[in-house]
Parts: sequence; structure tokens; C-alpha cells
Amino acid sequence: MQLQQLRYFLALEQTRHFTQAAERLGVSQPTLSKQIHTLEASLGAPLFDRIRGAVTLTEAGTTLLPIAQRMIADADAAREGVRDLIGLRRGEVRLGATPSLCSSLVPDVLRTFRAAHPDIQLFIDEGSSQDLIDNLAAHTLDLALIVQPARGVDEALEATPVLREGLVVASVWDAPPPSPNPQISLSELEHVPLVMFRSGYDIRDVTLEACRAAGFTPKFAVEGGEMDAVLAFVEAGLGVALVPSMVLVNRPRLRATPLASPGMQRTIALAHRKRSVLPHAAQALRTTLLAHVATQELPVGVRPL
Repeated sequence: MQLQQLRYFLALEQTRHFTQAAERLGVSQPTLSKQIHTLEASLGAPLFDRIRGAVTLTEAGTTLLPIAQRMIADADAAREGVRDLIGLRRGEVRLGATPSLCSSLVPDVLRTFRAAHPDIQLFIDEGSSQDLIDNLAAHTLDLALIVQPARGVDEALEATPVLREGLVVASVWDAPPPSPNPQISLSELEHVPLVMFRSGYDIRDVTLEACRAAGFTPKFAVEGGEMDAVLAFVEAGLGVALVPSMVLVNRPRLRATPLASPGMQRTIALAHRKRSVLPHAAQALRTTLLAHVATQELPVGVRPL
């Protein structure tokens, strides 16, 4: 029993006339008759009585009618549902990003995506790069913007470098700059109180490693904050902080002092599971993000890859 045969059956039941049903279906009358006969043979019972040109349902046809209507409705709903997903009229996408990217790059990307696909539901997971990698592996995320580890990502993931971003020293505008020079060396921060991120932040580990390589252990004014808290503490004059340059774009009370060469940089990558086909909504968001990075003006110290 095929869906096409059920459609023929329903058309004939509605018109009660072979010629009219064939015209509605866009097939020849012999084709319609053959398919109805094939359906009856597969079911083992006649579905229509044909008496003096009149076509009426048999008891078997009456039994089949609501079942056929339900099956065709379900098939049409399934087809329309898939078309909705392919056409991005609905669906969902789960994106992970580090806190610094959630407060800088991600909002503009999501605004652009939302304008083009208003019916796609968005879920955002904010966390450390390692947490996001773990969530990708656990299939709770479709995509993740991560700080690419020097050792590379897990072999089960594919990570596309998106941009390279420099770290800068953030300080409050209404206080003297941390250095009289346009650029500051790490060694100049040896006796400057730092506002430090909580454990688990990628920037915390990079900062501590760089300070140790410069020959000193940094002095903390306060530690344990999230990105917004760290920037607020710097605005309050509690100390300076090493932060990605993008997060200072909308912080007029903060000054960004670049680090002297070679500086400190990090690579941002867009990761997803290598052996999984991205859902259409996730693929569309990936395309939007890559296009945004490639075409939009980026802050000083940030360049696309």
C-alpha cells in the first residue's frame, strides 16, 4: 500500500467519479483505475461499488477512509515540517561562547541572524572553552566559539579559526595610565594591582603564565570575578586587568593600553562535531557568523582569519 494509492483512493471518494478524480490528480483514467485495483488487491477487498456509473464506498472502503485521511495528513505534515526546517521557518540552534565573546562579538551576530531568521529559537551557553568543548562532545551544543588551545582541539571536533585578538591592559580613564608609554610591557605590571578572573577562565591562565614568564608573580587587587564584574571593578579604580580588546568597545570609562611586542594574542575558533551533520539552523548561524567577521569592521587589535 503506497501513499500515492491512498491519494488516488481519497480523490475518487471525494468526486465519486473516475474521470473527475483523474483530472483532479492530473493522471489518465486508466492509470487511476489501475492504481485503485492494485490497492484493492493488496488489501484483499474491493473499496468501491461500481453500479451503472455510480461509485460508492464498500464496507472495506468506509473502514479505510479515516485511516487513509490520517495517513495522508501525517505524511503532508511530515513533508511540511521538513520543508520548514530546510527553509529555516522554524527550528533551533544551540551556540556556546566564552564570556568575553558573549559580551562582544556574539550579540551583533545574533542580531543579524535574528533579523534574517526570526522564527529560529536560539539557546546560548556561556562558559569556559573547555566546558564548551565538553558540551559539544556531549551533544548539548551545535556550535561553540572557543579560544583555540595551543595543543589543538579534540580529534572528534572540527575547529575553524575565525579571528585573532590581542589582549590589552584595561584601566579607568580618570586615573593615570598604567604606563607613560603608548604601549606597556608586562614587566611594568609587576607592582600594579590586577583585577583577576576566577579560576577556569582562559584569560586567567594565560595571564598568570605570561607574568611568570616575565619573571614575577602578579599582585591581585581582587580576584574571582566574571567578565562583567572584572570590568566593573576596573571602572571602580580597584586595579587594572588584562582583557580581550573587543570587550572594551562599549566601555567608555575604560582605557585600553596595548601590550608591547610581542604582546599576547589568542585565536578564536568556531567548533562543531566533526562526524555530525549540522542542522540547517546551525549551518545558517555558522554562515552568518563567518560573514560577519569577514565583512564587519572589527575593533583595533582584532583581525579576521
